[in-house]
Amino acid sequence: MVFFFKDNQNLIFAVHSNSAPSQIDITKLEWLFNATYMNGVKKIEKTFLGPRKSMVTPWSTNAVEITQNMIINGIKRIELYTRFEKNKDEYDPMLNELYYELNQSMFKISLTPAPIKDVSDISSYSNTEGLALNEDEISYLEKLSKKLNRKLTDSEVFGFSQVNSEHCRHKIFNGTFFIDGKKKKYSLFQMIKKTSKLNKNEIVSAYKDNVAFIKGPELEQFSPKNPAHPSFFEKRKFKSVVSLKAETHNFPTTVEPFNGAATGSGGEIRDRLAGGKGSVPLAGTAVYMTPYPRIGNNKKWIGKERNWLYQSPTDILIKASNGASDFGNKFGQPLIAGSVLTFEYDSDNIKLGYDKVIMLAGGIGYGKVKQSIKSIPKKNDVIAILGGDNYRIGMGGASVSSTDTGKYSSGIELNAIQRSNPEMQKRVANTIRAFVELDDNPIVSIHDHGAGGHLNCLSELVEDTGGVVNIDKLPVGDDTLSHKEIIGNESQERMGLIISEQNYLNLKKIAEREKSPCYKVGEITKDKRFIVKSNSTKETPINLELSDFFGNSPETIMKDLTIKSKYPKIEHSFSLFEKYLKDVLVLESVACKDWLTNKVDRCVTGKVAKQQSVGPLQLPLNNCGVMALDYQGKNGVATSIGYAPIIALINPSAGSRVAISKALTNIIWAPLTKSIKSISLSANWMWPCNNPGEDSRLYEAVKACSNFAIDLDINIPTGKDSLSMKQKYNDMEVLSPGTVIISATANCDNINNVIEPVFKNNNDSIYYIDMSKSPHSIGGSAFGQTQSQIGDNCPDVTDSDYFKKVFNIIQNFIKGDLIISGHDISSGGIITTLLELCFSENDLGANIDLSSLLCNDTTELLFSENPGIIFQGKKTIEEKLYKNDIAFYDLGRVNKSGYLTVKNNTHELRLSVNEYRDHWFHKSFLMDTQQSGDKKARERFDNYKKQPLVFKFPKQFSGKLTNSANKKINAAVIRDKGSNSEREMAYVMDLVGFNVKDVHMSDLISGRENLENIHFIVAVGGFSNSDVLGSAKGWAGSFIYNEKAKNSLMRFYSRENTLSLGVCNGCQLFIELGLLHPDHKQKPTMAHNDSNKFECIFTSVEIKKNKTVMFENMTGLKLGIWSAHGEGKFNLPLNENKYHIVGKYGYDDYPANPNGSDYNTAIISNDDGRHIAMMPHLERSTFPWNWPYYPSNRNDFISPWVIAFENAKKWLLNNT
Repeated sequence: MVFFFKDNQNLIFAVHSNSAPSQIDITKLEWLFNATYMNGVKKIEKTFLGPRKSMVTPWSTNAVEITQNMIINGIKRIELYTRFEKNKDEYDPMLNELYYELNQSMFKISLTPAPIKDVSDISSYSNTEGLALNEDEISYLEKLSKKLNRKLTDSEVFGFSQVNSEHCRHKIFNGTFFIDGKKKKYSLFQMIKKTSKLNKNEIVSAYKDNVAFIKGPELEQFSPKNPAHPSFFEKRKFKSVVSLKAETHNFPTTVEPFNGAATGSGGEIRDRLAGGKGSVPLAGTAVYMTPYPRIGNNKKWIGKERNWLYQSPTDILIKASNGASDFGNKFGQPLIAGSVLTFEYDSDNIKLGYDKVIMLAGGIGYGKVKQSIKSIPKKNDVIAILGGDNYRIGMGGASVSSTDTGKYSSGIELNAIQRSNPEMQKRVANTIRAFVELDDNPIVSIHDHGAGGHLNCLSELVEDTGGVVNIDKLPVGDDTLSHKEIIGNESQERMGLIISEQNYLNLKKIAEREKSPCYKVGEITKDKRFIVKSNSTKETPINLELSDFFGNSPETIMKDLTIKSKYPKIEHSFSLFEKYLKDVLVLESVACKDWLTNKVDRCVTGKVAKQQSVGPLQLPLNNCGVMALDYQGKNGVATSIGYAPIIALINPSAGSRVAISKALTNIIWAPLTKSIKSISLSANWMWPCNNPGEDSRLYEAVKACSNFAIDLDINIPTGKDSLSMKQKYNDMEVLSPGTVIISATANCDNINNVIEPVFKNNNDSIYYIDMSKSPHSIGGSAFGQTQSQIGDNCPDVTDSDYFKKVFNIIQNFIKGDLIISGHDISSGGIITTLLELCFSENDLGANIDLSSLLCNDTTELLFSENPGIIFQGKKTIEEKLYKNDIAFYDLGRVNKSGYLTVKNNTHELRLSVNEYRDHWFHKSFLMDTQQSGDKKARERFDNYKKQPLVFKFPKQFSGKLTNSANKKINAAVIRDKGSNSEREMAYVMDLVGFNVKDVHMSDLISGRENLENIHFIVAVGGFSNSDVLGSAKGWAGSFIYNEKAKNSLMRFYSRENTLSLGVCNGCQLFIELGLLHPDHKQKPTMAHNDSNKFECIFTSVEIKKNKTVMFENMTGLKLGIWSAHGEGKFNLPLNENKYHIVGKYGYDDYPANPNGSDYNTAIISNDDGRHIAMMPHLERSTFPWNWPYYPSNRNDFISPWVIAFENAKKWLLNNT
């Protein structure tokens, strides 16, 4: 039956249950929904907007699980419905549908599971189902059917199409190319592999796993002693490997941007989880490429808007970045680098544009050397699945992603879209992490669930041995699924693994503690067959030799002719320079990316050493991202991105070289362990193959990429291809420009010495080094885009040895403290680089003279994007540059005038940095109106330059730890499913001398832990239950409605020698439970941020006069601190004097106050000062390298926030 609840905003909660609710359950649900039970109501006859009937939302999955934790049984689905007014409201049909009545059949799907179908006509079946089988594959399957003397089942044909799709098998990259009638010696993949063969460098594993591994340093592991039950954290050393991977999710993001990009990010994370016998994701990156968004006053280079196939470019940019950000935020992975490119070009004979968009999700992680290679399974080993249920989601995603978007019906394409549930993936990841952290990891092999679902995952797990899967054991969330749909759907957040029968019990135990579903679904057979059968019905949807299943279809042959690109020369005049500059600064690739960075977590894990934002104004300009590999503050991993697809339109070879160069001129600013030889690349190829001239261009581009990497002494051990980059409309086709995105990764041996793009006001010279050794050219540039032109020539890199030499000597300068600021030359050219170096601090300026470059065309010089660098350095570098025959130019000095003056021979410019910074920021403001609303976007635009970071440190602060070796005090971090901040919190507690226990809510509910020997608890940050039904509502429900957990907590608070701290999600928990204000009739609540979105900012907090244990002696300090939350607004219904407000944000206004809290509240206490709740993350601000802006005159090991924990330890030593 279905029953309803209505809240005070007329939102309807529809609850699908096996039976009518009891009065006790009604009371619980009214508390949970903050809504009233509609007693006796069987239907509601009004128009509502809700989720698609056929897709159970992740919101519902989490809501149902919350009810189960509250001991409410029988609920199958909960969904939320809003009133809809036809002429007033809009909705996204990809996600929602209209309901003209809510009734008892609203969740009923009139389907029964389809029986196994024998396929008679494979060709027709392929066309009907959108399987994208080619003629050779169809012929192969027909012959296989004859060989077996039976018809193939629908599951077998469908399965073959998925595991052998271009998306999964990379047939073009492994194929043979004939260009201009001549057979090419090497395949594309052979050329890429050659880089690792000749330049093995630090490679541990390449091309044979979900990720590539390179050697890492010896690290400190900080983890609980026994992950199967509550246990104390301990430290151990291990030899590491670093993982790198980048994934694209282009088709799904084109069709349904939020879930497409979210599941792209999730899939890339799962790839890094599945490296070796398991590894740990660390940080992510993202790239978005779309047509031009039509927002604000359209510029002349933006043509007539097309009748977009699914979503507009603005919608895609906002929704896709929301999806990718949301997944990382909730999973607990920081996004530390990214990029945006928009492009369209129309001529008489071709239409180019990213109508089929590019969404790249990249990432870095780490594992252990001894776990970096998968083992071969043994007979009777268990095949296990971790993660969520199967739904009719993502059917045929692998095959549909391998074709032109628009080729198939919207129904088939929409059916291939997945849904995102990052909180479930976090539980799975925690389970895998537990095994990775064991001294002896018993996992034999592991694989992610992505394209092809179980079909791909399970068949690859048993590829070397054979295995049998019992389909009855696969969890089903939709009873109408057929066998084909159960094994072929791409429901996300699942991992498959092989483990011995003996060790499966421990897997199950740890998974149950982490609340990760875990299923034994099959076993290894060693007969080289892949069998999927039902033990209950005796049906067998798949029964094939593995060699037959993976296919032996003919080699892919690519034939093409070389077509030389010819584009007109870009005309220009210096008299229009400032107009040109203003146009370039609003192009999405150049303009401020604050609209992207302000909504993505850039601090979670407490290991972020460099992310996008820099300087007192925290503007997103950084060169590269850097993560610490542990908390010791030395070893890390750097990553950067580069691409040059518009240059590649002119010259594919130059495009590849410039793409690599851009990635390298970004990562050059991190001190790399072995300089350029530390670097490994991921190359992701997006190309419109099978169109005239494009296969030839792809071959040329891959060859140049391989040769350039080899010449630079680096390798490309991983990558991905998506070679159907064309979008079909009814009246035209649009090709996406052939694009390679390079992701560079390298070990960094000093995370404290990464150079940032912020000029320093001193007497050091500003230097320019051109690393291209090619004439300055505006072909393929951002400036060319603003003129609706591509150009007739383009930059290139003509001397790889010279490039390598410059790279390595700059590395030496950085390690020798001879460079203090620096930036690469990229989108927008030299002029943009110079402006950006002035942007992140008020009143910065510089006097620049370019006359020594001997280039008379000032416009071309300033807008050219030839790879190179601009930096501030000590005078002593000049002699070393001379000795190494490196051409350099002393351009001028920094000043505090607020103006950038540029002279080139007779041409002079005087540019107001403030004016051009606002112009640069304006596109971000426009995009932000689409996600934060006009009011908050305007406030951000008006205030970003009025809120520079200013700190007040303790006068006697040494930056060192006080004695932490005295008596240890037992403390605990308390987490729920979805928590993601326990490690960084536990580490800072351990740092000051606490014995820190890892306590999961499942431990408290089960009684495994009762907190009796614990004196200090910290409820940590994250997204418990994905913030469904309100931040921490589900977490609070687990305490309120489970007696053991409730009693343990209440006994802890009844003791007078205890302290507690709730941070972020933990703060929300404390407020929801009323722990700080038990005597208030009107209790505080936490609400959504005023911007109605997640906000991440490095802001400041001023400690007010207070009487708390942790903060009393910090009164008057004003410290930098990370803040990252979606529901961080303190609603305080009483006068301010009724509350003990400990800390307030450094500025009252948005965005420094990111949530709009009453009384500017950041930290609040109970009456006696022992129990604290705060939204900003002091535990992610522990070390100076955690701070993206730290006083440059200090040399501290710890930040002043550690004092608060030292105070807690001292108090407990005196009171226990």
